[in-house]
Parts: sequence; structure tokens; C-alpha cells
Amino acid sequence: MSDDIIIRKATSDDLEKIWNMNISDHIGDIRWVNWKKEYIGYNEKNMAHTFVTVIGGKPVGEVTLIFSPECKAVSGNLLLADGKNVANVNALRIRKEYEGKGYVSKMMAKAEGYAKSLGYSKLTIGVDAKETRNLAIYLHWNYNEFIFSEIDEGELVLYYQKNI
Repeated sequence: MSDDIIIRKATSDDLEKIWNMNISDHIGDIRWVNWKKEYIGYNEKNMAHTFVTVIGGKPVGEVTLIFSPECKAVSGNLLLADGKNVANVNALRIRKEYEGKGYVSKMMAKAEGYAKSLGYSKLTIGVDAKETRNLAIYLHWNYNEFIFSEIDEGELVLYYQKNI
């Protein structure tokens, strides 16, 4: 097996593989099956684009840039994604065994550069308030302008943005 590391805009095959892994990690949680359909559809309709980290031919991490306010993840909130200037960073995750190796930072840099190349000037990101490690990482990446907070599925979520 090759140890080649590639960070790229996801192909349809990448999306199938990464979502099938997500579903198998959350057996019995139908939300993941629904999210797979939604996110693949968003990519197909250019409402969002997913980037993946691929190691040895297998996608092990992902981040999705949501452009359209019509995507459920932003619920029409133009502060999070407006289809013109503001896009939302969503579904940011990597397999546990690949954490702490810089792959997520590289994936984010690729996604941010892509958003900028499309003319976006701001990116937003949400974080569960209890996820202090993730919050510290996002602040380190300069997502440090607080926008608002809300309760989502019983959890306090904080939203930040950065200029790109």
C-alpha cells in the first residue's frame, strides 16, 4: 500500500468512500445516511465542494465548503453562507489515527485558497462550545471574529468568521 498523501477536491468516488466510512462509524444513526445524500447532492449541484485527504488511495479526512444558503447545514442564514462573499466551513473531520499530523491544517489551507479563488472574502465556522480543543484550533487559524451563538440539537454552538 502506498503512503502517498494527496489533498484534493473530492471526486464522486472519494465522496462515496468517505461517507460510507462515516456511516459505518455511526451504525444505527440514520442522520449519517441522510447527510451522505445531502452532501453528495450539494457537491453535484455546486452548492458546496468537499476536499479530502487521501492516504494510500483511501480518503481519511474531509472538509466541505458550503456556498449556498439553501444547504440545510446553514439553514438559510446569510451570515454563514450567502452564495457570493461568505462561505461556511462544515463537516471538518479526520480519522482518529491521522489526527495531530497537520493534515487538517493543510486541508483547510487548500479549501480556503479555493474559496478565495472563487471570489469569497469571508469564511465562517461553527463549533460546539464544549469542544474547547477545536475552538482553540479555529482561533489559531484566525477564525476569531465572533458572529453569533445558537442552541443546535441541545448543544451551544458558537460561530466565528475570518477574512480570506
